Amino acid sequence: MFGVVLSVTACASLPPPTSELAAAQQAVSRADNADADQYAAGDFAQARSLLEQAHAAMAGGDRERARNLALLAAARADLANALSRQAVTEADLKQRRAEIADLKRRIGAEDGQ
Repeated sequence: MFGVVLSVTACASLPPPTSELAAAQQAVSRADNADADQYAAGDFAQARSLLEQAHAAMAGGDRERARNLALLAAARADLANALSRQAVTEADLKQRRAEIADLKRRIGAEDGQ
């Protein structure tokens, strides 16, 4: 019985994970601003789902679960953000390479005249 009381008391004494929830919300917002819904849709959707689950756990009084879900949401959102930025950078690189190839063709054509 003492163990049950101790575990309930320990859970009740956990501070609310407000900073973790805020950090997760900010990470999701950063990913959204990086167009992660377009370039990393699966990871971005999972981050949003985890954040919603974290809020639900918090509303249900399960602070530990809310904290863990918020940390997972932030990590997944950061991954989606990074993948999105990578995709944008790779697309930009591809475009620049095509421009360079076009310029080389033009220079070659002008030299041949």
